[in-house]
Amino acid sequence: MQFQVILFFCIAVFFNALANILIKTSSMQDKQVTPGEGFWNLVFTVFNPYFIAGLASFGLALLGYRYVLGKGLKLSLAYPVFTSSGFIIVLIASSVFFKERLNFTQWLGISFILVGVWLTALQMFDVNS
Repeated sequence: MQFQVILFFCIAVFFNALANILIKTSSMQDKQVTPGEGFWNLVFTVFNPYFIAGLASFGLALLGYRYVLGKGLKLSLAYPVFTSSGFIIVLIASSVFFKERLNFTQWLGISFILVGVWLTALQMFDVNS
């Protein structure tokens, strides 16, 4: 049972990060807003396939996260690992997909977060069977 909880947790983290990447991708396709077109820009945003996929990814992340919390994962440990893992994935994905440059300070921060996630995760997966 523990493997299944860990797997669902990792999938939830992945979908959370993917949702952020998809929302960013959809925002890059926005047109310049001109007077009188505000309504249509909203319509185009809502029906943008990347935006819809991002919302679906947020939903899947939420369902997976809820599932693992229901299986005994401690919220006080799961939430910090969930958010910081997603933070690292989004930073690296932004660098790869959007060509956003990571500086030394960001890489140092990622290193500290990884150590923190590792230390936190040592006790996080003590779940009920």
